[in-house]
Amino acid sequence: MDPTHVDALGLVAGCLTTAAFVPQVVQVVRSRSARDVSLATFALFSAGVALWLVYGVVLGAVPVILANAVTLVLSVAILVCKLRFK
Repeated sequence: MDPTHVDALGLVAGCLTTAAFVPQVVQVVRSRSARDVSLATFALFSAGVALWLVYGVVLGAVPVILANAVTLVLSVAILVCKLRFK
């Protein structure tokens, strides 16, 4: 597969998996409640995404960097809401 197509595939995959978190962030912010969100799950998930981001930076893989940077922001936003809306 052509490297350009591989990057396009990565960008589409990253957009879809990152977009999956947007409804959760919107729901938590609108309801001002994160009671049903697991703190442990999102803390571990955020740590994993941060490591994927570092991995992408080391490789210079733009799709990995972009997807994980945005996902990290969304995941940390949910964590902040979880801690703030107790």
